[in-house]
Amino acid sequence: MDETAPAGFETKTVTPEIRSLQDEMRQTFESFREANDSRLGELERRMTSDVVSNEKVDRIAAALDAQKQTIERLALKEMRPALGQGGSRRGEPAGEHKSAFERYVRGGDEAALRRFEEKAMSSLTGADGGFLVPEETETEIGRRLAAISPIRAIASVRMVSTAVLKKPFAISGAESGWVTETGARAQTAAPQLAELSFPTMELYAIPAATAALLDDAAVDIDRWIGEEVEQAFATQEGAAFVNGDGIAKPKGFMTYPKVDESAFAWGSVGTVASGADGGFIDGEAADALIDLVYALKAGYRQNASFVMNRRTQAAVRKLKDEDGNYLWLPPASAGARATLMGFPLVEAEEMPDIAAASCAIAFGDFQRFYLVVDRQGVRVLRDPYTAKPYVLFYTTKRVGGGIQDFDAAKLLEFSA
Repeated sequence: MDETAPAGFETKTVTPEIRSLQDEMRQTFESFREANDSRLGELERRMTSDVVSNEKVDRIAAALDAQKQTIERLALKEMRPALGQGGSRRGEPAGEHKSAFERYVRGGDEAALRRFEEKAMSSLTGADGGFLVPEETETEIGRRLAAISPIRAIASVRMVSTAVLKKPFAISGAESGWVTETGARAQTAAPQLAELSFPTMELYAIPAATAALLDDAAVDIDRWIGEEVEQAFATQEGAAFVNGDGIAKPKGFMTYPKVDESAFAWGSVGTVASGADGGFIDGEAADALIDLVYALKAGYRQNASFVMNRRTQAAVRKLKDEDGNYLWLPPASAGARATLMGFPLVEAEEMPDIAAASCAIAFGDFQRFYLVVDRQGVRVLRDPYTAKPYVLFYTTKRVGGGIQDFDAAKLLEFSA
């Protein structure tokens, strides 16, 4: 069995506990199929389903979600990034920056860090103070975010050292044509270029620690900071990458102009209609999903994923194809994803619910569709005064994001 895990993490052998939970999840899905098949049979015979049957299906579906979340949590716990190896990004001796940073975090000793950053002539330290974390700590934060931030996990991520990433793209390629070996060659036109801009915005978290925790030599400072900020950063990132307005936050892919796929033009995201306002046409849900899949060009489909929230996933989990096979299947291994029609399904809570005219399902190659821009350098400012007796750590990183290839993903719009 291929035991996979989120990108950027080292994996260990799957534990017996995770393997047992996987077996339980497969058994739960079998129970779900039996209960849902029974419910569908009642619908065919009596044109209605029993309330008890509906409640049973919903209860088993909730159990599936809970088991999936437990497996993901245990799999994440088993992942241990390799820290403390080699020097940092600026070529200092291994551990010099980390040692100075740990003295600052534990006791507020700034002297070593100031000497270090003066020697490194760092241009990444912000005007509002604070010190750059060691590369090991930054890597720890980045790896944790890649594991629990759904869009970051499937998008393309670029590290930059400036405030804005500018990326050129060709509106129309250079002219070309066929010609014989000795035939005259017409002058070709130069390609028309435009520029995409991805500014980075400040994201912050403020974990707090007690003096006892900081005095405890057994506490791994890198891991502690990573654990404290991961959920705050991941929550804010997840919301911004989907619905961000681009003002003091990344621009989310759902906030770009949307047009019917038949009228698609660069700068907008193509949509495919489900056939019914606020839902699928009875018995033709699979057809709508097939239309969505094949609205995407073949080169993008190879690495494509479905993206939706858990409520939409609960709805598509009940769908079947013409042969009576369920379109949704549970993860095959720890760290793997559930699949829909054979494509990975990514759960992003910020996606809209199924409703009239909503675009509740996205499908595409998100590595080519959406770009996450991380500015190099995570900063920490120690504050022992504001919340005595606790010590606050104002932790900031700069993140940007936006669509880089508008052709690489499509949206299913629940409309006629």
